[in-house]
Amino acid sequence: MTTTPSTSPDTVDVLVVGAGPTGLLLAGDLAAQGLSVTLVERRPHGISNVTRAFAVHARTLELLDARGLADELVGAGTPLSSIRFFGRLSLDLSGLRTRFPFVLIAPQYEVERLLERRARTAGVRFRHETRLTSLHQSPASDTVTAGLREADGGTSTIDARYLVGTDGVRSQVREVLGLPFPGVSVIRSLVLADVRLAKEPPGVLTVDGDGDAFAFIAPFGDGWFRVMGWDRGHQSADSTPADLEELRGVARRALGTDYGMHDARWISRFHSDERQVPAYRTGRVFLAGDAAHVHSPAGGQGMNTGLQDAANLSWKLAAVLRGHTASPEALLDSYHEERHPVGAQVLRSSGALIRLAMAKGPLQRAARTAATTLLSHVRPASGKVIGMVSGLAISYAAPRGTHPLTLRRAPDLSLREGRLHQLLRGGTFTLVTPADTPTPATPTPLAHAHWKDGRTTTLLIRPDGYIAWASERPDPAALQAALTR
Repeated sequence: MTTTPSTSPDTVDVLVVGAGPTGLLLAGDLAAQGLSVTLVERRPHGISNVTRAFAVHARTLELLDARGLADELVGAGTPLSSIRFFGRLSLDLSGLRTRFPFVLIAPQYEVERLLERRARTAGVRFRHETRLTSLHQSPASDTVTAGLREADGGTSTIDARYLVGTDGVRSQVREVLGLPFPGVSVIRSLVLADVRLAKEPPGVLTVDGDGDAFAFIAPFGDGWFRVMGWDRGHQSADSTPADLEELRGVARRALGTDYGMHDARWISRFHSDERQVPAYRTGRVFLAGDAAHVHSPAGGQGMNTGLQDAANLSWKLAAVLRGHTASPEALLDSYHEERHPVGAQVLRSSGALIRLAMAKGPLQRAARTAATTLLSHVRPASGKVIGMVSGLAISYAAPRGTHPLTLRRAPDLSLREGRLHQLLRGGTFTLVTPADTPTPATPTPLAHAHWKDGRTTTLLIRPDGYIAWASERPDPAALQAALTR
């Protein structure tokens, strides 16, 4: 029998720095597995980030479904089954093989609300108005020591078995570690706002541009609209206040009308970088979300990629802390090995989209026309784009010679015991076998389910919904080896 490694009364299993969506999902996952988790956040409680994220893609909704949160979030947002770009490119999401064949338009604070509720219920200890000031880890120690500063100026330290920085693009964790964040600024002076419109656009999602300006409009479903605009001729510093008249002007240039924008509840100016940290792991410290990678807002992939980082890392930390793996270092290293290539791919795809929007001059605009025509008329090409943006096509590199399904996403299988995502809510591996297979003795907690039909494939599915091992015939020894590994 395995046991959870002991810690001193003053040591937590995991310290999470940053209470955005990535940190909240990670902390909630770990606490739900019975681990002690402290989450520190520099903002006061109840003060959300000025929300830039608004799109929740299908794969992220599947991860939230595996935590019992997706249906509630869908009820608070607006599902879009197709996305139209530049007046001619339309991507149809309705054929996606998932319970969620759409992109959900929902503000980031709704995602945070659900994840915070779950984390608090699971027992996460929150420390708001607290900043990280230092980190110390020694090869001879099995803990990392974090220095903290409270809002009143008081200081303290906390020891943790592991620390995860989910504290955004200006990550203090990354800064204290001294890690580089190489990349470039891809676009400056983007203006973002939530507004009301006197007249709704004819399309649910509106985006277009003329080379010198582009604008984007998406509905939240409650009378508010997210609007983003960029004007090549008006490049101001982030500190320069933005106003609604500026955004109206950009919309009129890019879309032909401003749809009567009024009553902005907030408005902000920012720039967009493409950056990625070289290493997602430094000893006992990990980076996830915008602390590890940042890219253009095109495609709405930022928050989604961070949440998927968290889902990948959380079960691995839990397995190591609970003594459920024979190779803890290899398992923890696999977080970087799996997620760093995904972050790099998102940088490329979102960068390509934003450059299409900024296309200027005959050659660039001709290239944009050619690209959008290709994606509109060649199904394999558009299917690949839809699969990557939705997250459903993301898979990880499998060892040579393994089953073709290894490290691919498992769809929400309908099994004799219920849907796969419902079974994953226990946070354990799920074993799917032919109907007459008895439950095997295993070294780790395991949910066992059976095919409804006569299928003979055996699947071992990780807590994050990826297939860890598969076989077309019964192989108890190989299954035991996979579970141990």
